[in-house]
Amino acid sequence: MEYDCGFTKENKWFRYRAAAIIVEDGYVLFATNEKDNYYYSIGGGVHMGETAEDAVKREVLEETGIPYEVDHLAIIHENFFAESSSSPLNGLDCHEIALYYVMKPRGSRELKSDSYTQGVKENMCWLPINELDNYKAFPTFMKDYLLSEHTGIEHIVTDERI
Repeated sequence: MEYDCGFTKENKWFRYRAAAIIVEDGYVLFATNEKDNYYYSIGGGVHMGETAEDAVKREVLEETGIPYEVDHLAIIHENFFAESSSSPLNGLDCHEIALYYVMKPRGSRELKSDSYTQGVKENMCWLPINELDNYKAFPTFMKDYLLSEHTGIEHIVTDERI
């Protein structure tokens, strides 16, 4: 059994996550599921002994059914948040460190997804970058990031606690 790098202590929850930025023809790939009312980035927990780059490739394959290649590390994201009452994290003060990798485009938005998270079917959604602010999508910085020029790795801190 694989173990994610993370822990819960008292009312605190921490996770080390690897996430993907997948862009095709002006659209960015997000996931949603049948119980949550928002979109979230593709990715998941890094397993003990696994590199973040290997984790993002594994997560992307698990969620999309496609073996994307990593282009480069783009963002180190420190995220503070609290979950809604429908989440297993309800009542916990959450802190997540995520490494966001830009994946190489394939020239196609066709996926072979059959992904589940915590027993709930996930749906992959290509959202138009120019309209991202019309969606409840996390991380919230994604539209601004994708519409601006970058050099090197960016460090972004967000605090979305309710």
